[in-house]
Amino acid sequence: MRHAHKMKTALALLGMCGVLLISAQAYAQSADELAKATANPVANLISVPLQSNWDKGYGPGDNTQYTLNVQPVIPFKLNNEWNLITRTIVPIVHQPAMTSGQGDAWGIGDTVMSLFLSPNASSNGLIWGAGPVLLLPTASKDRLGSEKWGAGPTGVVLVQEGPWTYGVLGNHLWSFAGADARDKVSISYANPFASYALGGGWTLTAQAEITYNWEADSGKRTTLPASFIVSKVTHFGQQPVSLALGYKHFVEAPNGQLDHGVRFVVNFLFPK
Repeated sequence: MRHAHKMKTALALLGMCGVLLISAQAYAQSADELAKATANPVANLISVPLQSNWDKGYGPGDNTQYTLNVQPVIPFKLNNEWNLITRTIVPIVHQPAMTSGQGDAWGIGDTVMSLFLSPNASSNGLIWGAGPVLLLPTASKDRLGSEKWGAGPTGVVLVQEGPWTYGVLGNHLWSFAGADARDKVSISYANPFASYALGGGWTLTAQAEITYNWEADSGKRTTLPASFIVSKVTHFGQQPVSLALGYKHFVEAPNGQLDHGVRFVVNFLFPK
């Protein structure tokens, strides 16, 4: 009897271990799939990234600017072949003094909304999307925005093969209306990126974010931070979340002011 009881207990423990192992494997697969989707800017996945940036080197005091980018990504299925993906960036900014005697400024910056028309199925791992990008003058203070309406083209092309995701996202904005006293907007943006999935929801990413302001004076046109980011898909209760931490080095910046920065992202994921 005692031997039979021990056998039943051992079998029960073995069964529990099997269930836990299967659950862990299912979670790992789910985490890896979500990590792969978050590396794709036009994935068919609703997400709400809250991206915090601390960039050092602003103004005469070598101060730090803080920017919280609220970046909801919402895909819409148009039909069996095409999706429309909306990517909106609403910045909340703490802008330090840029000149002696000037105070800091807190508020909302201008909103940038991108609309990507993208095929529902990839071809040999090649994924792309293209459409318009819009500049909306939503800044709560003059210093935090352009006071201009703008529009232009945007596009992304990437490849996902094995653990790798690599590609480039870009856009260009021209102003077409707004405050006459403010400078025109003509800004090009390019974001080459490469990500490597380590498994278990972990991902390493290297990227550059190149902004070229065609209307700025010489020496103030290019901003180029290179970023190195590690991210992990996990759960807050039942809510899937991707957490990311990265370091930015400014290879080039207006007047050489910006030096380095830190990025921390909490990305809420809503898989279908």
